[in-house]
Amino acid sequence: MTPAPLVPHKLYCPPIQTTRCVRSSGERHMSMGSWKQELKKSGLREREKSMKKYFALSLLALLTIISSTAFAQKPVTVGGAPMFPNKNIIENAVNSKDHTTLVAAVKAAGLVETLQGPGPFTVFAPVNAAFDALPAGTVDTLLKPENKGTLTSVLTYHVIAARLNSKALERMIKQGGGRAMLKTVQGGELTATMSGSDINITDAKGNTARITITNVNQSNGVIHVVDRVLLP
Repeated sequence: MTPAPLVPHKLYCPPIQTTRCVRSSGERHMSMGSWKQELKKSGLREREKSMKKYFALSLLALLTIISSTAFAQKPVTVGGAPMFPNKNIIENAVNSKDHTTLVAAVKAAGLVETLQGPGPFTVFAPVNAAFDALPAGTVDTLLKPENKGTLTSVLTYHVIAARLNSKALERMIKQGGGRAMLKTVQGGELTATMSGSDINITDAKGNTARITITNVNQSNGVIHVVDRVLLP
């Protein structure tokens, strides 16, 4: 008996919804890609902000350094001469045209070496006009060798054995209720007071000098230029 031939059957396969699957797969793919792009953009934005902040701070630091250097390179001028803060009191004072009488007096009193020392010193430095305002013949008399002791007393009455800039003087005046008593190298006292924004120095005889130039910094102290000779 011959077997019946095999007849191929038509198989039925339900249609596969590939369109939706592909679309869904594509949607998932695009969503992941967008997320990555957004993350990348966010990172770039943060890096950009950080770099801008870094450059801003660097520029500010550079400008501060330049400003400080420029300030340091421009010393105070007294008597037509720059007063260099890396030089001592004598090295600067000898160059001031407004202090030739004071320098001559310091030399006559033998105080050059002292004022070249480490200090620190605060010097109230009278200008030439202040010495000219003294009674006629006073300066010539003081400069005589036999009056060296008196001259030394007058000069050291202008010196404080400390570095007192204008801020320090103002603070002391405020703390003292409107006045500060300053002990001088000579042994006597000076009285510092304020008149508006000016600092005044009064001597034992009641004469008052005004500080006309403050904070002339020296390597061994500070000079304040005054418009009157102070007398013990």
